[in-house]
Amino acid sequence: MDLLQRITAHPMPMAVHLGIEFLEAEPDQVTAWMQTGPEHCTVGPAVHGGVIMAFADSLGGATAFLNMPEDAKATTTLESKTNFVAAAPAGSSLIGVASVLHRGRRTQVVQTRVETGQGRVVAFVTQTQMTLFANRGGGHDGAHDGAHDGECADHDLAGNRLEDAEA
Repeated sequence: MDLLQRITAHPMPMAVHLGIEFLEAEPDQVTAWMQTGPEHCTVGPAVHGGVIMAFADSLGGATAFLNMPEDAKATTTLESKTNFVAAAPAGSSLIGVASVLHRGRRTQVVQTRVETGQGRVVAFVTQTQMTLFANRGGGHDGAHDGAHDGECADHDLAGNRLEDAEA
């Protein structure tokens, strides 16, 4: 299975809801596209900043997912910083390119450049993704608790705080 197929085989519900289409995937870079409509706008004729942030977060999460250690269960956004450069007009298509800036065992830093389909830069989003490991600490015996595949029970993610990271 290639990297793009890995992303599409594990769809993120928010990315599906937004209509994000992943176009290319390499270990250091993921590219995606989405079409905006009136439902994605602020009161004025511009795409809502939260939509742009959710788009970028989806790309950053997919990029981190591709770079997880083999024994990892998932990643989660630990921090995100958005620099808005220009408004995206209502009805714009958005193209995002997420690139790995740092790849560690516990954290990854990804920067996503978001622009309109006409090439106008809209935002730069830099985020830190934390890698989550199953059954680290917490004393759980690892028995399956009946949670659905793809879902993490609280005890499965015990010990994933940064304070618990091994030096």
